[in-house]
Amino acid sequence: MSLKIFLKNKSEQPIYEQIEEQVKEQILSGDVKENEQLPSIRSLAKDLKIGVITTTRAYSDLCEQGYIVPVAGKGYFVAERNNELMRERIISEIENDLESAINKAKIAMISDDELLSLLKILMEEDNNE
Repeated sequence: MSLKIFLKNKSEQPIYEQIEEQVKEQILSGDVKENEQLPSIRSLAKDLKIGVITTTRAYSDLCEQGYIVPVAGKGYFVAERNNELMRERIISEIENDLESAINKAKIAMISDDELLSLLKILMEEDNNE
């Protein structure tokens, strides 16, 4: 298994969302191949030193979103994928996140230029990590 998850304890993002996001990224990038078996819920929880409920939530959400599929008695596997469909799902999530950011910026009276500058700074910081 080539799945690699790194949790940020200081992140405001819940742990299950961090897991989901990283699994999605690894599937979309091809680091984790379709039909590849994922660690069991218990195994992942043990490796990450987190509760089974957290990994169960992450896997459940990933199943609902079509990224992974459960196979009775065998575990979870990366779903056969239509990259364009997954890409569209990600774009939709990004659009929702950006709409939320735009609404918050309006409330705080942040100009479009300031908001774009902030986005560029965050993207540069992310690329430098």
